[in-house]
Amino acid sequence: MRRERVAPLLLILTAACVAPAQSASVAEPDVVAAPAPSPAPSVVQEPPAEPAKPVDFTFTGELEQGGWMRGDLGPGQWTARLGEEEIEVDPDGLFFAAFDRDSPSTLVFEATSGNLVYAKEVIKVAPRDWDIEYVDVALRPRSSSESFMKKRRPELDAIWDARLKKTGSEGWKQSFIWPATGRISGRFGSQRVYRGEPGSYHSGLDIAGGSGTTYVAPADGVVVLAERDFSLEGQLLIIDHGQGLNSAFLHSSELFVREGDRVQQGQPLGRIGSSGRATGPHLHWSLKWKNFRLDPLLFLPPQP
Repeated sequence: MRRERVAPLLLILTAACVAPAQSASVAEPDVVAAPAPSPAPSVVQEPPAEPAKPVDFTFTGELEQGGWMRGDLGPGQWTARLGEEEIEVDPDGLFFAAFDRDSPSTLVFEATSGNLVYAKEVIKVAPRDWDIEYVDVALRPRSSSESFMKKRRPELDAIWDARLKKTGSEGWKQSFIWPATGRISGRFGSQRVYRGEPGSYHSGLDIAGGSGTTYVAPADGVVVLAERDFSLEGQLLIIDHGQGLNSAFLHSSELFVREGDRVQQGQPLGRIGSSGRATGPHLHWSLKWKNFRLDPLLFLPPQP
């Protein structure tokens, strides 16, 4: 941003005109000469500030709804944003950001250092053709008893608090692997619309890997929640991968890790089950960046 110092306007006073002399028979009034104008003070014009030199930052990823990006700004003290979301940038200038399932088609990425903007780019986010099923029945209103909500509210608070924890994990830098293999029984983003009224969309990836099958960590992380009796999720495991990115694994029959454990990519975490509210054994894996829900399939290679 160019900033220039503007010299102040100077008001220069001119001497008053003196009336011409009168005839000798008329007494002349005393005439006081106007003071000579003071010389204008010299003004030192400072050179304009140099504009910030753009940095050639790089990024890769899946630039579509439910997708992600990793980037490199180079070493420095950076502040960055994607749309309205602040982005954490490590001392080497590396960062992670992602796009919600319903992200707009464009978002502005901006990186600043001090008061200067060094990088600014419009990121185009490709729309997705979600699996939408239109049903000719009315959406049933959901109501929960007070006794259920008495148990559920603390569970929701625990999940919220777990996802806010910052562990310093660097799993977000890795290429993710499949936590388990098997038939895909539920895809991220699928949704039913009941007579024009949309229901909730599916927030994760369901893998029907078989009851009792061991699943593993898709990337390095720290266990921030390991709960064995949640109302809907059953045995729930949440792992922080750093930079606001975290994984949740639902409906386990057994957990091998505890809160606070550091896990490595490929390490066994638990067994697939049907605990909580599930119609059959499967691993429900969801990914979130901050409060955005992401598509796990966009982090993975083809299933082996």
